[in-house]
This record gives sequence, C-alpha cells and structure tokens, in this order.
Amino acid sequence: MSSTQRLELRQGHALIMTPQLLQSIKLLQLSHLELAAFIDAELERNPLLQQAEDAADSLLDSRMRATEQSERMIRRIFPPAGARFPNSNSGQAGASVASDAVPSLDATLAGQVSLTEHLEAQLGLATTDRVLIETGRYLIHSLSEAGYLAEETDETAATLGVDTDTVTRALRLIQGFDPPGIGARNLRECLTIQLRERDRLDAPMEALLARLDLVARRDHANLRRLCGVTEDALAAMIAEIRSLEPKPGLAFGTAPVDTLVPDIFVRPAPAGSFEIELNGTTMPRLLVDRAHHAELVRSARGKADQLFVSDCVRSASWLARTLDQRATTILKVAHEIVRQQGAFFREGAAHLRPMTLRSVATAIRMHESTISRVTANKAIGSPRGTFPMKYFFSSALNGADGSDGHSSAAVRHRIRALIAAETVGVVLSDEAIARRLQASGVAIARRTVAKYRKALRIPAAAQRQRVSRRSPMPVQ
Repeated sequence: MSSTQRLELRQGHALIMTPQLLQSIKLLQLSHLELAAFIDAELERNPLLQQAEDAADSLLDSRMRATEQSERMIRRIFPPAGARFPNSNSGQAGASVASDAVPSLDATLAGQVSLTEHLEAQLGLATTDRVLIETGRYLIHSLSEAGYLAEETDETAATLGVDTDTVTRALRLIQGFDPPGIGARNLRECLTIQLRERDRLDAPMEALLARLDLVARRDHANLRRLCGVTEDALAAMIAEIRSLEPKPGLAFGTAPVDTLVPDIFVRPAPAGSFEIELNGTTMPRLLVDRAHHAELVRSARGKADQLFVSDCVRSASWLARTLDQRATTILKVAHEIVRQQGAFFREGAAHLRPMTLRSVATAIRMHESTISRVTANKAIGSPRGTFPMKYFFSSALNGADGSDGHSSAAVRHRIRALIAAETVGVVLSDEAIARRLQASGVAIARRTVAKYRKALRIPAAAQRQRVSRRSPMPVQ
C-alpha cells in the first residue's frame, strides 16, 4: 500500500505585530511623565542616545538648561540599584555599585523634619554672626528640593544688600552641614564636597570630576589618559563616585505635586485663527551621537563589542524616529480638535460642539484606535485653561429641530451655570432646568438633567433649598 505526499506553495497576507511596532503604539499613549521615565531608562541603557537642543530649549534660560543637563548627567552616572553598565572599551559589563549599608539614625529621622528645618538648626549652632545667619537662612530657603543652589552669589548679594564675600562665607558654612554635598551649585561641586569629607580628593579624582561628561558617556579610554591611572584604578574611582549621593536634599523628600501639564499650546492669532505648537518640555527629541558611535566602533575589540554597538545604534535610530513620529501625530490630532472646537477656544465651554473619535479619525485619515491613544493622558493649554484632550470629545444631544447641534459637555456646562445663578429661595428643580434648556433649543429630558447633575456632583434641589447661605458655584 503506497501513500502519496504533495507539497503545495500558497501565498497569503498576515499582519505581524513586531516588538518595535508594539513599542511605538505604547509610546503613543504614554503621558509626558511616563515618556520621561522611559527615555531616562533608555538614556542610561544606550550610550549613543542624546537629547536634542531644539527651538523649545532656546526659550528656557541658561539656568534651566544647566539644571536639565545636570539631571541627564546624574541619570547616566548614578543608575538605579541593580542596573548594569556596558563598558565602552570591552565586551564585558561592569556591575554598578549599590550600597548595602544600614541607614543611619539621621537618615531614619530625616522624614520627620524638613530639609530647611534641618539646616537652620545647624546654622544656629555654627555661628553667632547675625549677618551670616540671615544670609545663610536666605540661601537655605533658596535651595532646590535636591539640595542645590541655583542663584548666583552676586545675585544673592544684590538682593540682600551685602557684599559677595559675606554670601560666599555663608555658603561655605552651609556646605559643611549635613547631609554632605548640600548647598552645591552643580553636580561636580556636590561630589567634590563629599569626597573632600572622605579625604579622597586627590589629583586623579579631581581630574575625573572635571570630566564627568566622559564618565556619563563611559569613555574609559580618555578618562584613563586624563587621570593617569590603570583600568582597575579607574573602575575603583568610578565606583566610589557612584557610591556618593547626587541629590542630598532628597533624604528629606516631599510629596510630588500632581499637575496637569499641557502637551499642546493653543494661542489666538490674527483673523480669528489659532497658533498651535508642541510643548517642547513634554515632547523630548533624541539624536544618535555619531561622534561617540565612531569612537565605539574604533575601540570595539571583538564580536561581542561590535554586536553591542550595532544594537545601540539601531535602537537609538529607531527611538529617535518614533518620537518624532509621535510628536507629529499628536500635533496633527490637536490641529483637528482645534478646528472642530474653535468656538470653544473663542467663547468658552458653552460653545463646545459634539465631537467623536470617529469624526476626528475620518477628517485626518487615521484609525479611531490611533486617535484614542493620542488623546489619552494628554492635555491642551489655552488662555481658557488647561484641559485633557478627552474633554473635547462628547456625544451629541438633539436640538429642538432634530439636528445634532449640542454637545453633552456644553449642556453639562449650561446646567452648572443655571444652578450657579440660583438665588436664596429660588432653586431650580431638574424639571425646571430641563424646560429652560428645551426653551433654548436643547431636546433634553428631566432624567438626563438629573444624570448630568449627579455627574457634576451637584446636590438635588431639595438639598440645595435647605442651605440657607451658600457660595455661588463656580462656572468652569
């Protein structure tokens, strides 16, 4: 008995979600805080990535740019506990140093007092000079949450009406306080103070501190040459630096402030139009460091090194393109939102139009799911305030003539306005509100008014009536 086997070739189409495609979809819906955390991790992992200095950066003053550069350097030099760093001059990865020491009593009690209180207590014990005390107190209150001083010495002197020598003496006094490194004006000074206290500030270490940019880029070849030490000695020096605290003030941490930050700015323009632009601080741009890439290629000694460099440049190029595409997509969606909701930006919430994900997707020829991801966790800032992008999407309520002319969001605003205009003794029931809205052309039932009122967290008429004195409700 024989059997016959037959080989057939068939063509077909299949959608394959590659890891990079999944990642780009995920990036599209991240908030600016989540995106910043993701980019921080990539900057630490990939030595070929660097943040671009674009037009948005030029709007920031030099002090803010210096702070941002310091933050990027801190993230690269001081990794999260357990992170590993590739050595740019070998195929091996060097483990980061994580302190296993038991926290001191001071660190344990730090959460019970603020950084300001902690420093002022030491100031009172350090000197009896009233001028130094007042100058020191001003400097202490000028420190950032991380413990850094951004204000220049001559600027402080002019503000307080004292000479710069007095300010310098007061600052040196504070820099000797606990925690070590407090009152520094930059990362290098912060680390220098801590190393001086440990009696480890020798010539090679000073040379290393002078080129923290090379430490951040893991350029060990140039660092060995500048410091005049062996590879093992350099590794020990870098390990010691990483055992220091780059943000000493955070031992007295404060609760984070949750604020709505615009991803898009909308401003009035001539002839009733609008200027729409990205917020550069929430839309970071990344570039591939080609010069460092060339250095790594030259120093690659084996196949493992070459594969590492190749993976880094490929990953960096993809991420840079993806972030540019993300920004372009967000801006395109924002333009359509402003086009459809122009009356809102001119006249207020009462003029919101019905708008759905589908209507925006159709207008700009994108999929509804893309619009949903773009508008998630994003906000638009305008002279009327900052609003989540989702705020502008609402279903339609029929007008008296049967048209879909009223946004449910605008109707909720009108309900709030009617209730806010109530006077003592004259309280509108849900039925009365429904009649007033119907008279203005909105086809709405009493039960819908009740549903919207509850969503606005406004008490029923009977409860409002029992309040003899109440403040008018704000109209948003």
